Amino acid sequence: MADDPSGGGRRAAPMVWALAVREGPDGRSAAEAIVEVGQDWYGELVADAMDSGFVLAAGDPPATTGVVEVSDGWFERLVMVGGRGVWEPHPPVQASPVWLAAAAEPPGVLVLVVPPGTWPPGLMGLDPMQQAEAFGRSLEAARVRGLVLHGTAAVVVH
Repeated sequence: MADDPSGGGRRAAPMVWALAVREGPDGRSAAEAIVEVGQDWYGELVADAMDSGFVLAAGDPPATTGVVEVSDGWFERLVMVGGRGVWEPHPPVQASPVWLAAAAEPPGVLVLVVPPGTWPPGLMGLDPMQQAEAFGRSLEAARVRGLVLHGTAAVVVH
């Protein structure tokens, strides 16, 4: 895959995105965006994330220069490195009203960058509770191995 020929920094790469809402320790809802790209693009996504202030997922996530752009209820892109790194789900991912409400609250969206293979094979064939459990186990295993980056991103609604 190559950069967008327009030079806009957009990436056309195999990606898996998930939007989630979790209840924080203070009882408030927190919006999450989880992204996994293919092996060929993983290094570039990690570089963009680190240049934007993301760190290994241990402890509290830092505020970053990342921006999540949402339009008409759809998660459209994650913008990093001052606009030079633009990562877009294709097609855009629909954001639930609950996710949008949580994302609108400070500190914004918790973005998790996970390594290739974090989504377990056959995940979509499971019922929703089994999906959540299987993905949660895989995500925690990657985090414990030091392979997950996290940071909070501001939200811009168009």
